[in-house]
Amino acid sequence: MADSINTLFGFLGGTILAVEGGYKVLPQTPSERIFNRLSDAKWFLALRWCEQWSTPAGILTNVSQIPFHNERALTLGADVFIPLEYRPAIFKLCLPLAPLETAQYSIPVEHSIACRTLEIQGIEIDPRYGKVALVRECSVNGFAVAMADGRSETIAV
Repeated sequence: MADSINTLFGFLGGTILAVEGGYKVLPQTPSERIFNRLSDAKWFLALRWCEQWSTPAGILTNVSQIPFHNERALTLGADVFIPLEYRPAIFKLCLPLAPLETAQYSIPVEHSIACRTLEIQGIEIDPRYGKVALVRECSVNGFAVAMADGRSETIAV
């Protein structure tokens, strides 16, 4: 049986399938691409995880960088979505988290008594680099409020 399955597992709402020559992501990518490395398939699903949210979402590394964020976070700007001074503490929260476990972190909104709540999840995409934090802004009562340049934008979710 030439088409036997060696490895099949779920990751961030997708499925990774080991095939001859690499790894496929299900549901299929438009090009039915085969990824050479397992970590490449995991990165693909992590990016897709960010894109699925209607609120700001992104990936935070152990060196306080955000290598990818969705369009909502881009609209805010990375430094408003996750301000630099909060990044180390937010990343530290992801380290002890088990798979699928989440933590929350509140960031004060400038010139307000309100806070923005971020949900953090820790995952390992590539064992060479350790965990990264998946971060998304949570909505409150069906709305998320994003601040940028002194103005607020209410996003219905």
